[in-house]
Amino acid sequence: MTGWVVFDYGEVLCRRTTALPELAGRLDVPPATFEPAYWAHRDPYDRGASDVAYWQAVADTVDTAVDVQAVHELTAIDARGWSQLDPDAERLVEALAESGRRLAVLSNAPASFARHAEQQPWTRNFEQLIFSGDVGMAKPDAEIYRLLVQRLGCAPGDCLFFDDRRRNVDAARMAGLRAEVWPGAEIAKSMLL
Repeated sequence: MTGWVVFDYGEVLCRRTTALPELAGRLDVPPATFEPAYWAHRDPYDRGASDVAYWQAVADTVDTAVDVQAVHELTAIDARGWSQLDPDAERLVEALAESGRRLAVLSNAPASFARHAEQQPWTRNFEQLIFSGDVGMAKPDAEIYRLLVQRLGCAPGDCLFFDDRRRNVDAARMAGLRAEVWPGAEIAKSMLL
């Protein structure tokens, strides 16, 4: 049995954000204009850029302006949008925790989301929560997988890592982890319990 089960967060433990239309509305731009800007600047945000830097970059791209209040509101809306756990994944995590499996999260997410996530009840089932915005590196960088196994105090092969993106899975395998593209909670359950 694998020592650790490590989950990505976005689109593995939680559902895809539902907040993009609300965020676009807050900036008073059409969702079709907003969404490409939202994603275009996400990597630096996930690697530790500040909320102000991220939302300013998004606003500049869609030709609007943000102030400190807008940044605060946009950050809160964004965090809520990524906070809807997939019920099947949540049940799987509960079952794994009850069975004594050691669990961790490795997620590309901004530091502000990490602070939000740490306050959520689901995190009690995880011994380690590693968010890219806190450590200044992101998947698929090899360094983040080395950091993961260092924090877990285990060999790479003692981790089974699930992610929804093939490139992150491939990078994890290159780093020596056992890794799989997220198959959904039901199939994962058959693999783990």
